[in-house]
This record gives sequence, C-alpha cells and structure tokens, in this order.
Amino acid sequence: MEDAVDGVLAGARADLERLVRIPSIWANPAHAQDTRSSAEAVAELARGAGASAVRIVAAAGGAPAVIAHWPAPVGRPTILLYAHHDVQPTGGDEHWTSPPFVPTQRDGRLYGRGTADDKAGVMTHIAVLRAYDGRPPIGVTLFVEGEEESGSPTLPALLHAHQDLLAADVVVIADAANPSVDVPALTTSLRGLVDCTVEVAMLEHPVHSGMAGGPMGDALTALCRLLACLHDEHGDVAVPGLVHGTSTATDVGDDDGTEATFRTGNGVLEGVQLIGCGSINEHIWQRPAASVLGIDAPRVADASNVLVPRARALISLRIAPGDDPVTAQRALTDHLQEHVPWGARLTVAPRTGGAPFALETTGDAYDAARRAFSEAYGNEVREIGMGGSIPFVAQFARAFPGATILLTGVGDPASHWHGIDESLDLAMFGRGVLAEALLLAELAKG
Repeated sequence: MEDAVDGVLAGARADLERLVRIPSIWANPAHAQDTRSSAEAVAELARGAGASAVRIVAAAGGAPAVIAHWPAPVGRPTILLYAHHDVQPTGGDEHWTSPPFVPTQRDGRLYGRGTADDKAGVMTHIAVLRAYDGRPPIGVTLFVEGEEESGSPTLPALLHAHQDLLAADVVVIADAANPSVDVPALTTSLRGLVDCTVEVAMLEHPVHSGMAGGPMGDALTALCRLLACLHDEHGDVAVPGLVHGTSTATDVGDDDGTEATFRTGNGVLEGVQLIGCGSINEHIWQRPAASVLGIDAPRVADASNVLVPRARALISLRIAPGDDPVTAQRALTDHLQEHVPWGARLTVAPRTGGAPFALETTGDAYDAARRAFSEAYGNEVREIGMGGSIPFVAQFARAFPGATILLTGVGDPASHWHGIDESLDLAMFGRGVLAEALLLAELAKG
C-alpha cells in the first residue's frame, strides 16, 4: 500500500494547491461564487478518482456540498469520509508572510488558507481513492461540506434529505489535528460553545464627564466590571453550575514540553502568565473557558469628554464534555445578572450554541484505526481532546446512531488553523493518506 500511496502524493499535492487558490469563504457573501467553484472542483476530483455517482447538493440557503459514491463489494462495509471545502477569512492578507490564497512551500510546509483546515482533509480522501485506483476494498461515500466554518447551519437538513445516500458503518471526519507531525491522534472529546451579546445601559444619552462624573457611572466602566466576574483571581471560569468534564484521552500532563509548545505555537508574549489551575490539556479538553471576543464602545481616536450611556460585548463560553448548551447559557445569564454593577440595565442576547461531545472509543473500527495509524506513522496512536467545537459531530451521531465515528486529521500545533500563516506539514500529509488507506484495508478484513 505504501508504494501506491507514494505514487499519488505528487498529484494530490498539486490538486491541494489548486483548491487552496479558490477563496471559498462561504461566510463572506462576496465569495459565494468562489465556494460554488470550490464544490465543482471537488466534484471533478471525485469523478477523476472513479466515483460511480457524484452530486452537488445544497439545502435552502445553504452552501454547496459534494456527495460521491464508490459501491461496496458484496459483504463489505461502507465508510463515510467527511471533510469541508469552505475556509475561514484570512484575518488580513497583509499580515501573511505569503499571500493566503497563493500556496507557498517553506521548510517542508505548505502555507495558505485551507492547506490544513480542511482542504488537506478533502485531498486525503481523494488521494486514498486514487491509491486504490478508484476501486477501494470497501464501500466509500465521500461527503464534502461547504459551510462548516459558518457553523454548519443547514447540515441537519442535508443529513435528513440524503440520509440513505450517506448511511455508513463507519464515519471518518477529517477535521482534527495531531499532537505532532509524527504522532497520530484520534480525537475523542470536543468542547461545546455558547455565545451571547451583553449590553449594559446606564443613561438615556451621553452626558458631560465633568458635570456628571463622580455620582454617575458610565456604561463602559460598568461593562468592564461585569466582564471581570467571568473569572476568579486565578483565571478559572467563575460561572457556577458549569460541568468539568472527564475524558479517556491519554495526554493530560505537561511533562512533555506541552507548555513550551503551547506558548510558542500561540505566540504568547514573554512574561505573560497562563491562567487557571491545572494542566494545559486538562483546561483545554475538560474545562469551560470564557473569553470576551469584542466590545462596542467609542474608539480612543473618536472619544470625547462624555459618559458612555451604553456598551456591548460579545462573550464566548466553551463548555466541557457532559455539559448542555441550554443549561450553560442559563447559568451564564444568571451569573451576569447577579453581578451587573450599580443597578445598570443588562440585556443578554444568546447567539450561537453547540453541544460538546465525547466519542465511544471501543469496538472493531477503533481497533482497526489504531493498527492502521500506528503503522503509517511509526508511533502509537494517542487519544486526545479538542478545545474547539465541532457541533456537527453530534449531528452525525444522531443521524447515524449505529455508526462508529472516528475524528482524525492532518493538522499539528504549527498549522495555525484559523490564524495567520496557516500551513500543512507535507510529510505528515503523506502519513495521513497512508493511515487512511491502511484503515480501509483493515476494515475490509471484517
């Protein structure tokens, strides 16, 4: 199998670059046609890899997705291979070392928006099918979504409308990462997400800061005091009632250089302390996290000597496996209402929400994955958690309750998903393709 994979990697890398050149930012309406072009390119790749049927589908108001099928030999199972072809906004092209939609190789890594998240996932699947010359040993359904970076709002409708086409015994979701370029991982837990906008109101209109300041507070100061209630003195989330999860993931200590890797990978400034008690991985995988993502207030350059009557902020709350988004949203709202200062009027408006998830890691499919990935990478598979949220994993579990779900990927800590200078380690990409190809062979054994 290794020779077959080696024979397709150069072409897969070239097609990955072609996909990266398409700015498929579905979240930006200006790139709607680019996202459609991206779906058409993926459909073309599926046909070229021997698919017996290829469809571009979309729910009402949703992005185009691709469904392609390779029928199962008699008596063999079917695997659903998932990835997404939409990408995040760039965060400012001027901040990138090389243009985000011009794939560029430096030091064994391919840089560009989508190189890791998640067009590498798309091309991992396509490369595996090419390695089998379009005749995989088990049935394969390829499902490439187009709006994951927007929260997959129409995915439930797609799963419902095409449930028969997408039904499978095993689901591989190629949208996760590994702890390093040569150590494979199966992601077994995901945090959920609760967002809300809070507004603090103090005055009917702005008033002179000299004439009223003193007995009269301002909304921006009140908002700052309110936001401070999200954490205790150690930096742990102070909202009562939130779940602290547990996990079967194996790497929860900091004795292997985790803190140094974390600080370097995230650009933590020298001297800045990490917050909270406990290990980094325990925090990211098993505990809630509260962040203030934005504040609506006058810019310093535009400010004048008046008390601000109203101020708003966007709060993001990641919730641990075992928690519930509705319960967590209520706990957050109650906590904010309890701590709003000076009798200020508080409005809390919930926004997006997504459930956390913990995967069951026993059974034949997981045993097959451990064998395949360990052989391909030359190192044992680790089970890890993910601090980010992938709400659609729970949607797949609900849609296909009998299927085993495997969450994999070819990112690593240096990939900078969603960030500036996103990149893919090309050697790891090759190992990821080999691992998935070996997984299909293992599943064919029954």
